[in-house]
Amino acid sequence: MSARSAGGRVLIASNRGPLSFTAGDNGQLTARRGGGGMVSGLSTVAGEGDVLWVCAALSEADRAAARDAPGGRLGLDGTPGGAGVRLLDIGEATFDAAYNAVANSALWFIHHLLYDTPNRPAFGTDFRRDWESFRSYNAAFAEALAADAGPADSQPPARAVVQDYHLSLVPRMLAELRPDIRIAHFSHTPWAPPDYYRILPDQAARELLEGILGADHAGFLSQRWADSFLDCCAGILGASVDRAARRVSYRGHVTSVAVHPLGVDADELIARAAEPDVQARLAALTKTAGRTRVIVRVDRTELSKNIVRGLAAYRELLITRPQWRGQVTHVAFAYPSRTDLPEYRAYTAHVQRLASEINEEFGTADWQPLILEVVDDYARSLAAYRIADVAVVNPIRDGMNLVAKEIPIVSDHGCVLVLSREAGAADELGSEALLVNPYDVAATAEALHEALSMTAAERIRRSAALAKAGAAMPPQLWFAQQLAALGP
Repeated sequence: MSARSAGGRVLIASNRGPLSFTAGDNGQLTARRGGGGMVSGLSTVAGEGDVLWVCAALSEADRAAARDAPGGRLGLDGTPGGAGVRLLDIGEATFDAAYNAVANSALWFIHHLLYDTPNRPAFGTDFRRDWESFRSYNAAFAEALAADAGPADSQPPARAVVQDYHLSLVPRMLAELRPDIRIAHFSHTPWAPPDYYRILPDQAARELLEGILGADHAGFLSQRWADSFLDCCAGILGASVDRAARRVSYRGHVTSVAVHPLGVDADELIARAAEPDVQARLAALTKTAGRTRVIVRVDRTELSKNIVRGLAAYRELLITRPQWRGQVTHVAFAYPSRTDLPEYRAYTAHVQRLASEINEEFGTADWQPLILEVVDDYARSLAAYRIADVAVVNPIRDGMNLVAKEIPIVSDHGCVLVLSREAGAADELGSEALLVNPYDVAATAEALHEALSMTAAERIRRSAALAKAGAAMPPQLWFAQQLAALGP
């Protein structure tokens, strides 16, 4: 199903859009396509039929592009006055408070269960002020979607698919502005269980739930996250929840709830992994790793990714299974994330210290146990995917974690996946992966040993099964399911 075949205007809303801009020394703006599986998949949809993607300007160059284009409207190639994208120039102070102080510093921590609760959070007057900015930020999206939805009597009616926790208030706001529009909301994060979700101030907790329940359809990456959402709707709002039908009734409105696991566009990924820049990095990595077995992890230095415990498990492997010393190389790419938040800067420093300690403790003149890179390089990541014998994906908690699906698809000779049972991807990949408790460093070390010891035939069999599962729901089909849930 495509946007064209279904008919009617389709609106996509997300914080990050299909374009980002950079300014040259002469001030000239250059557009490039945004990264990530969601952007890739939705960009394909955005090129079909009557589709408009509404997103926020994330940088000063983005804001300049939005100001230079009539109404912030751009083509998918970045041409001002195009019809595919509307870039919202939300005030920098409002955006910073909404995105960093609320979305990243509160909602992300809630849904990933990351708070050090004896010390944080403490929601004071600053949070109340920031929450007003979060409302304003969501209102800017709702107003833009309402204005660009077309006539209220359009047949079939316009459909809006709102993406992620940053925009949780949008469905309710949009429904109040334009009750004729069919609305879906999709959460890319986990959803916190009620006992943890109640950490939020009561009013904020209710507004978020009521916001999503303004949609006609709510989607999640895992059944566990959908169940937690239903539990919160029942326990916090007192909404009527029909678990068999997967529906929530609240204030006379019914919202259907479903699971739409996001997969990988395998053909696109494999083609990208064969390009010359990847080949060059592959040669360099292969030379560095030599004849050793290779354990690969690729993450942002995000607190939920559990990089420190993953490195500690590798250290434990070298201590408890000394036969692997000199026989294995751990390639760990931990790319910068949210460096404006002090917790993230401290976490990155911790990762770097531990990596240095492992190399100092176990390294020899002809063997470097751990290769750590903290500078983003997508081509290098793909090269690492290709040489992986073992892939480690051990988040504390993750909505999906596409890396777990990407590495088996790209791996040249098959890899074993050591996967946290708390990753959303565990629902689909768990039967062929080695599942671990992300807090259990010793058990993760044993899983690494099991993975390294596995026969080539078993490794290849598992990797093929993982690759098939990872490609089962490419982004285009994933998005089409959400549209289908809204009807024609």
